Amino acid sequence: MTVDRTADAGTGNSVDLDASSPESAAASASAQPGTTRTATAPALEFRPGRWIANWDAENKEQWETAGRSIARRNLNWSIFAEFLGFVVWQLWSIVVVQLPAAGFTFTTSEIFWLISMPSLVGATLRIPYTFMVPRFGGRNWTIVSALLLLIPSIGLAMCVSNPETPFGVMLLVAALAGFGGGNFASSMANITFFYPAREKGWALGLNAAGGNLGAAVAQLAVPIVITLLAAGTVNLPMAGLMWVPFILLAAFGAYKYMNNLTSAKGDVAGSVAALKEPHLWVMAFLYIGTFGSFIGFAGVFPKLIKDYFPEFSTIGVGTVALSLAFLGPLVGSLARPYGGRMADRMGGARMTVSAFASMAVITLTMIWTLPLKNFWLFLVLFLMLFTASGFGNGATYRMIPVIFATNSRAARSGASSVATQRLASSALGLISAIGAYGGFLIPQVLNASNTASGSYTPAFYGFVGAYALMLVVCWASYIRNANRNAMGHV
Repeated sequence: MTVDRTADAGTGNSVDLDASSPESAAASASAQPGTTRTATAPALEFRPGRWIANWDAENKEQWETAGRSIARRNLNWSIFAEFLGFVVWQLWSIVVVQLPAAGFTFTTSEIFWLISMPSLVGATLRIPYTFMVPRFGGRNWTIVSALLLLIPSIGLAMCVSNPETPFGVMLLVAALAGFGGGNFASSMANITFFYPAREKGWALGLNAAGGNLGAAVAQLAVPIVITLLAAGTVNLPMAGLMWVPFILLAAFGAYKYMNNLTSAKGDVAGSVAALKEPHLWVMAFLYIGTFGSFIGFAGVFPKLIKDYFPEFSTIGVGTVALSLAFLGPLVGSLARPYGGRMADRMGGARMTVSAFASMAVITLTMIWTLPLKNFWLFLVLFLMLFTASGFGNGATYRMIPVIFATNSRAARSGASSVATQRLASSALGLISAIGAYGGFLIPQVLNASNTASGSYTPAFYGFVGAYALMLVVCWASYIRNANRNAMGHV
């Protein structure tokens, strides 16, 4: 049986592709230069441990008779497990703003470390998690990765139940929440193997969207559960414990209904080759600005609301205000596919430049209107910032397959379209991991600004400068020299 090598290369990251993003379509189109196979495929062989042999999603007969229903069942449980991964990944960003009410006396700097540590660990875990599916099987690793979420969830509940818990212990448990960030890569890697190229973009988009919603749902539900349902007090342990039944359900569902595929193979060689491409590092830099801003601001948004508007310190009013923080990751996630679609029409580079310009202007407007102390204006501007970053996410990812197909070292040396697509797919995974480090950088820059000046304003001016620099890099690399480099409509 022929194994879809593009699917292998995409493990770990088609990760941020959306169902309707043009880069998904581009990747899928180039992944299979031939037509869908219609010859009779070997019969699916179901082995002990829910392993399936002879899987060939590109064979139309196999796909229509049995493959589609099997793939859909695996996708449904993958979405649920990944959703919980994002929930756990974002828990500390919500809990930290309630620590003073529970009797904790951590400094602002320590609070920012608790916010940023899950992103640091989660971004790092994305790379090894990518290769766990080929090594252990998608169903088996989904069980393990889901059960691993119990450690940070229960650990959080134990830590926050005692105000005497040392900061070092709290930081370690916060780091373990990075398991949730790593889940994203393995979940996307697994689903890549189940679907044919013509439907891969849609399936990965659903999987990614389901995961991203976990951040929004956590920021909506946790403040309500730990305050309004606690009779006027703060029941912080519930922030972790409330997800335990769902995690167990996800592990059981994976055990009972998911499958492993013998055809799932990793592509370490493709990742090593992608690291040698200069374009990978340019695009990773740009992606820190788009996705890094999205995940970084998602982590600090509740704390910024709390710090800029201390009048919301009362439990009732404060809960309503903090619950509105969920709107940030929600609108950012929803904007992503539209950014990809618009990039398909006007070019990914032009759309990325527009996104950075919008983010810089919105951030400046937010800085200049802060003295008004208007919560609703602050909220609207931040939602606009999330939306612009979402558009940038879709646009930036749209650029990657085009660039690697036309102007990578491999393309210039005459490599086949399959080889350049393997590089592009590997680059998608690596760029996704690097971009996730923005979730660590943004809280730490805000922390350094506050420590040095007692204000977050210098940090926001720094972000404006970074967006301006990224705009220039994108324009210089992919717009100014587009014709000379034969990249055309990047």
